Amino acid sequence: MSSRVPRWFTGTKEDHSEWYIERFRKAAAQGDDLTGEARLMDAIVSPRSRILDAGCGPGRLGAELHARGHTLVGVDVDPLLIAAAEEDHPGPTWMVADLAELALEADPFDAALIAGNVMVFVAPGTEADVLARVAAHLTPDGVIVAGFDLDLHYTLNAFDADLCLAGLRVEQRFATWDLRPLAKDPDYAVTIARRVSGTLP
Repeated sequence: MSSRVPRWFTGTKEDHSEWYIERFRKAAAQGDDLTGEARLMDAIVSPRSRILDAGCGPGRLGAELHARGHTLVGVDVDPLLIAAAEEDHPGPTWMVADLAELALEADPFDAALIAGNVMVFVAPGTEADVLARVAAHLTPDGVIVAGFDLDLHYTLNAFDADLCLAGLRVEQRFATWDLRPLAKDPDYAVTIARRVSGTLP
């Protein structure tokens, strides 16, 4: 793991991981809709794509993409979340890894999903590193779809600057995962970005 500790560990309360796991287990048991982000990704990529779920948490989205026929590798820095993903959602490949230092021995991915506020929970100052390492695992035309809250400590301008540093360009941006228009002063944004042709972060 990077010497810079992710905010997931430093900026949350004790037992946050356990609470997070149980939150989604309870929501799933209640029949809540938990797969909107996965539906969007499925609509963007070709059938049977290779998808990296970067910051996969306990696996709710990766499991849905796997069920839709994609080859799915989920990565998260928190071993408790990966253990929950393995227990609740067998089938995809789940791995513990720091996104800022991601170096998978795997074929390139057609797409990467960065959902669930992952970008605001990585270690301060590693946001560009995270995007670059994820982008480095994509095919030349690979796409990244990321969504996160903008009312925390990571702004949209900072994110766009980090995308450029990672060799990525913004293609489209929305307010929600069901593609509602972005407001003038948004508090959440979903960005579709693609590797700039000929670049390799």
